[in-house]
Amino acid sequence: MALRTIESLGDLAGRRVIVRCDLNVPLSDGVVTDDGRIRASLPTLNALMHRGAKVVVISHLGRPEGAPDARYSLRPVAQRLSELLGSPVTFADDTGGDAAADAVAGLGEGEIAVLENLRFNPGETAKDAAERQAFADALARMGDALVSDGFGVVHRKQASVYELAHTLPSAAGSLISAETDVLDRLTERPERPYTVVLGGSKVSDKLGVIAHLLPRVDRLLIGGGMLFTFLAAQGHKVGASLLEADQLDTVRGYLADAEARGVQIVLPTDVIVADRFAADASHTVQPASGIEDGPAGASGIGLDIGPDTAAQFAELVASSTTVFWNGPMGVFEFPAFAGGTRAVAEALTRVSGLGVVGGGDSAAAVRALGFSDDDFGHVSTGGGASLEFLEGKKLPGLEVLGWQ
Repeated sequence: MALRTIESLGDLAGRRVIVRCDLNVPLSDGVVTDDGRIRASLPTLNALMHRGAKVVVISHLGRPEGAPDARYSLRPVAQRLSELLGSPVTFADDTGGDAAADAVAGLGEGEIAVLENLRFNPGETAKDAAERQAFADALARMGDALVSDGFGVVHRKQASVYELAHTLPSAAGSLISAETDVLDRLTERPERPYTVVLGGSKVSDKLGVIAHLLPRVDRLLIGGGMLFTFLAAQGHKVGASLLEADQLDTVRGYLADAEARGVQIVLPTDVIVADRFAADASHTVQPASGIEDGPAGASGIGLDIGPDTAAQFAELVASSTTVFWNGPMGVFEFPAFAGGTRAVAEALTRVSGLGVVGGGDSAAAVRALGFSDDDFGHVSTGGGASLEFLEGKKLPGLEVLGWQ
């Protein structure tokens, strides 16, 4: 069964439509520093406003401990949303109390309000289903329908994602529809050659993705901190680099499985090795088989793929028809160790078919390095949700909307 769409909700003029967005964006001194997720929510919000709905936006931000915390207020997000929409946005400083009720009651057709951080209420993330349902019931009293459009949280069974979608007539927004279409193409109908690029710090975070995608891809490129566990599995010394020793046998199994399937696993041939973890650390380029042969010896820390590897990865990415990339190639926050991530990002902009940035740190990296979302075929808003989808897991926030 396909996702229920907004059209299934009928005429929305004058109706109160709660929209569960994912506006979990980074803030610095009360200012939004990356508005990518806010921009991604605009098509659904604009469509509902044009239909004359009274739009009530709900979201979480950060990890408050089930109580109000000024550091995680959505007020700056509401201000940025108003700027992007070019129209006023009412902000309520609670989620289910008098302020929220008054804000919703004051909405006219085509107007919008943002309620305070859902996670200020412990019922949002409660393990007990009855607590979640009680919070969902409080939210439901402020709406006539729910449009779920926060793809970054569909892998969580939380009150605003799961119980609320059972309580009110519900449908998927355009963002969730777009995300599922892209991810379905990656898992079930990719055009070839199909390349997956995986980075980030830990192999253990990607085990399910590797297992599920190995039968589906032509090549798998490995970078980031996880590359050192792969190198160690091949018998190489990795100095003080990040290593998950408990995953060595698992990685050896993947290498053997890939060889049996004719899938190419491409590991770095060179690595940028630093003498410490710091932006100004002294560093050299070392062969992947000789990480401990550099000036730092066994204390050396690999912080990026090397220039030869970056060039090879870029060539393989750019020559592919379908590419999924999740995880930076190095510590991109430090300019000296951002080269590998930049090379993969630039190559992804040249993919002739579908090039997907898999959310999370990857999306943050491309924006930090000066790329626009429009430079890529698709930039996912859900790092963890994207990975769980690609692992073949059932996501409760999608199933409740009709996804099978």
